[in-house]
This record gives sequence, structure tokens and C-alpha cells, in this order.
Amino acid sequence: MSDNLFELHVGYVSFKNPLALAPMAGIVDSEFARKYASDAGLVVLGAFNMDEASFKVASALVARGRKEFLCRESPLEVIQKEIRSVNSKSAVAVNVRSATLAPLIEAAKVVKKEGAILELNAHCRQPEMLEAGLGEALLSDLPKLMEWIRAIKETGVVLSVKVRANVVDDIKLARAIDRAGADIIHLDAMHEGFDGPDLEAILTYRDSTRLFLIANNSIRTFAGAKEAFSWGADMVSVARGAQNDPDLIPDLVKSVSSYQQAIGWYNAPKHVCSSGDFRGLAFCCLPVKPCPVHAKFQKLGYTAEEFARTKLDFAKGTLLEFGKDTCFGSLVWCCKVSKPCWIRDGALNALDLSDSEYMKLKRELAEYVLDHAKVPVNES
Repeated sequence: MSDNLFELHVGYVSFKNPLALAPMAGIVDSEFARKYASDAGLVVLGAFNMDEASFKVASALVARGRKEFLCRESPLEVIQKEIRSVNSKSAVAVNVRSATLAPLIEAAKVVKKEGAILELNAHCRQPEMLEAGLGEALLSDLPKLMEWIRAIKETGVVLSVKVRANVVDDIKLARAIDRAGADIIHLDAMHEGFDGPDLEAILTYRDSTRLFLIANNSIRTFAGAKEAFSWGADMVSVARGAQNDPDLIPDLVKSVSSYQQAIGWYNAPKHVCSSGDFRGLAFCCLPVKPCPVHAKFQKLGYTAEEFARTKLDFAKGTLLEFGKDTCFGSLVWCCKVSKPCWIRDGALNALDLSDSEYMKLKRELAEYVLDHAKVPVNES
């Protein structure tokens, strides 16, 4: 199967598919990745302690039985060796935590040289971590978080930020990470009392930023992964699910690859009238009656006339321009192929346009609508 099936890339890094192995302290190393995640599009190693404060906290956690936080000596040497030892076509990221900036800069230089991704840990929430200003503590100090992101990005490294949902204002957090210049948000879509990802949290991040979005939290089946994709995730990551089931990542890769071949847009959004994100505007009807589409495009600064004109401008010269027998005389106004519609399907058949080709055009349309918005997503 072609590694270009998904055409996923961020900066100098390409992903062969939208499945990732999430970091687990003291567990996810290169050996674990080779055993459980050789098929993954991304392997996130770590987390690694980078400074004196993080080493001290790790030692305290080990003393109270949390052996997964065992300290590692010479972290930069270990990181370089671990990246080189993954030995697969998977992209590699390294999750790091520090209470000070300088070690993160040095780690970024090493990681960039290896063609990998640096992932800033703003996620761990053990009391000792928070007290030392590590992990999730960064979420409560956005100016500091933004300052660190800007400084790290000066190295040229592709930067991911691992965060936890429902801790602070998620809209402000997503926009802050975006404006500071990060490349990826790795979201633990956790919600107390829920088993599985908080899908509305994924939607919140998707409608607050156009950064590459990885969603995580108890995804154990392709149905669960597909839900996360439809609410806005570009990639999903699994952690203990892979540890418990060595076939989980291979099975998910196989399923999403088959789905992409069939539908052409593996993470196509829900329709706007069903709580879809901004990308769902590609499937909306001509805005001639009251419906949720108006509130959606208005957030992007469009009037109804401007929104309609933007979609029609994109359609010119593409097969979306045709379909005179559809509800509004053009496929540009038609819904996604998962919704039954014999009129749309008749137009597709007449044009010899496959479902996947149609959906690829709709994906391009969604990007076009966002590219021409008067109000950017991270300000809407």
C-alpha cells in the first residue's frame, strides 16, 4: 500500500498514516515501538526528563512506587540513540519535560538534526510535577508557554505540544499555541467520568486552530478512531490500548487505509447541522433558509452572499461545477457520500466521478473556504 495514500506532512516530517503511538513514561521506547507500533505513522517516545527539577521529581515519584518515571542519565545521548533505534518508516517524536527552557532548546537541536519532532510535555499532572512547574502547570501560564514555544521554534524543529483538555479555557489554549508558532497539538481529550475521548473537546480545538491535531484518550476500535476523525482530528494516538493488544495499531492502520481508499477523505467532518467543524461548510447547501450554516460562516467573517460566491469560485473548472439536476444545480452544494442521496449519486455517475474523487474535491473546497475567510480560524 502506498505511503502517499494520506499525503500527511508537517514541516520536514511526513506520516505514512494517521495513527500514532502515544508516549508512556518508562514504557514507550524504541524497543516497545518496534514491537507494538511498527505500522504507525508516528511514534512518540518518552517522556524524558531534561533538567534537575524533572530528575528530582522523577526520583520522588519512583520512591512512592511510580517506577515508570525512572530517571535517565545523559538524556540527549539517550534521545539520539532512541530515535535512531526505532528502525521503521514511522515518523518519530520525543516527548520531553523540563522546568527550565535551556535543556529544551538543546533537545530541539538534537531532535531536528535527526529529522524528528520535539513534543513539549504540558500534560503530566502528578502533584509533584505541578509543584515543580512541570507538565500541566504550563497550561496555567500561557505567556510562559508561548515564550517557550517561540524560543524552541527558533531552532527550526517541528514542535508538538501535548496538552490535556478541560483543564483551562481550551479555546484560549489552542489559539495561544497556534499564535506562538507550534506545529502540532497532541490533545488528551480527557473528561472526568467519561470513558473515551471528549469529542466536543476535539471539535473545540479543531475550530480554534488549523494546526495538525492529534487526538488521544482510550481509542480502542476503528469506530472510536473514526469518530475522533469526524470531529476534527488529523491523527489519533493510542497508548495502553496498544500495550494490551499488540494488534491494535496494525488493525487500525489497515482499517483507516481501506477507508481512505474508499472515501478519499478519512477525516471528513460531520455536517455543520450535526455539529461539524468549519470544514463541514464544504457540504452545506446554498444559504437560502435559516439553519446552522449561517452562524458557522459568519464566524469566519463571511456574509451569505460572500460564502456562496466563494464556493462557486472554487467550483469553476472542477467537476463540482456540474450536477444541474441536484437540489441547487451544482455538486458544490451537495453533502458527503455517507449520507444517502440518489440525486447526488446520479450526478456522480453521469460525470464518472467516484466517491473518493468527489470527497477529495470537497476536502480541497474546505481548505479554500478557510483560506479565504476574512476572520482566521484562530481568531473566529
